[in-house]
Amino acid sequence: MFLAYDPATNPLNTNEWAFPLCECFHLAALAFSIGTISMVDLRLLGAGVTERSAAQLMRDTEVWTLLGLTVVIGSGLAIFSSDPIHYLRNGAFQFKMAGLLVAMIYNYTIHRGIARGNRSAAVTVTAACVSLALWASLVFAGVFIGFI
Repeated sequence: MFLAYDPATNPLNTNEWAFPLCECFHLAALAFSIGTISMVDLRLLGAGVTERSAAQLMRDTEVWTLLGLTVVIGSGLAIFSSDPIHYLRNGAFQFKMAGLLVAMIYNYTIHRGIARGNRSAAVTVTAACVSLALWASLVFAGVFIGFI
């Protein structure tokens, strides 16, 4: 574990711009991927881009969502490498990682199936609200990492 704190082993710890730049990529990609998912959720709620079906909107945004999540995970791993012991002991980080796993599984299984099919209004509204809550909880957990 000593190497995790050796500034010579991690560029994020040796360059004053490396960590903030990586954090900017992380936050921008997070906003991008959550934004594309939220577009589908809003459509399921009957708002947002109503000219297209939820299924069409999901097809139009799925590559961008996956690209955003890929950048989020890659930049998140880089940020994690800057101080792994701190992150592993941080309750907000633990919640964020568990929430990310649940949100991604939900998004690529239940959410996708509901967006593609004709379900009752109660089911689509519930699915959209659960999705929005899952992704919003990750944002809040990420904010609290710095305070715990």
